[in-house]
Amino acid sequence: MWLEPNEWTEVLQATLETIYMVGLSGLFTVILGIPLGIFLVLTDKGQLLENRVVNLILSVIVNVFRSIPFIILMVLLIPFTRTIVGTPIGSTAATVPLIVGAAPFFARLVETSLREVNKGVIEAALSMGANIRQIIFKVYLPEAMPSIISGITVTLVALIGYSAMAGVLGGGGLGNMAIIYGYQLYNTPVMLVTTAIILLLVQLVQTLGDTISRRIDKK
Repeated sequence: MWLEPNEWTEVLQATLETIYMVGLSGLFTVILGIPLGIFLVLTDKGQLLENRVVNLILSVIVNVFRSIPFIILMVLLIPFTRTIVGTPIGSTAATVPLIVGAAPFFARLVETSLREVNKGVIEAALSMGANIRQIIFKVYLPEAMPSIISGITVTLVALIGYSAMAGVLGGGGLGNMAIIYGYQLYNTPVMLVTTAIILLLVQLVQTLGDTISRRIDKK
C-alpha cells in the first residue's frame, strides 16, 4: 500500500504541474474577471455607464461559458488551444480552457461583490466630484475587496477541481496521474495519495483566502 520512490517523484512532478496550472490560470482569471465584473455592474440599468446592449452582450457571454461543463469546454476549445499554445495537451495547454471556464464564473462573483457596496458611499463620492475611474479604484474595489478575495478563493478551489478533470484529456497534473496510474493501472495507493494532495491544496487555499479576507475587512 506504499508508493515506490519513482512514484513519489512522479507525484511531486504532478503536484507541481497542478500548482502551475492553477496558479497561471488563476492569475489570468483574476486579470480578466475583475474588469468584466466591473463592466457588468457599471453598464447595468441605473449605473454610471448604463448601456443595456453592452450589458446584455456581456451577460450572455458570461452565462454561456459558465453553463458549459468543463470537460465539454475543453473539447470545444481544442482548436483554439492548439492555435494559442501549439498543442492541445499538457499543463500549459490546460490553462487555456481553465481560464475560459473560470473567468466568467469569477466575473459573476466580482459583480455580486460590487453590488454589495453601500450606495451611500458611492453617492457621497460622486457629490464630491469623483470621476468614474476614482469611483472604481477608490470606492468600489476597496469596499468590495474582502468579498472579492473570498471570490478569488472560491475560484481557485474550483480551478483545482477543474485541473483534476483536465487530466482526463491529457492535461497533466494530479488528475492525469490519478487516472493513468490510479484508475487505469489499478494502483490504489497512487489514487489515494493524489486525492489526498488535492484535498490538502484545497484546504490550504481556503485557509489562506479566509485569513486574508478577514485581515483586510475593515467592517
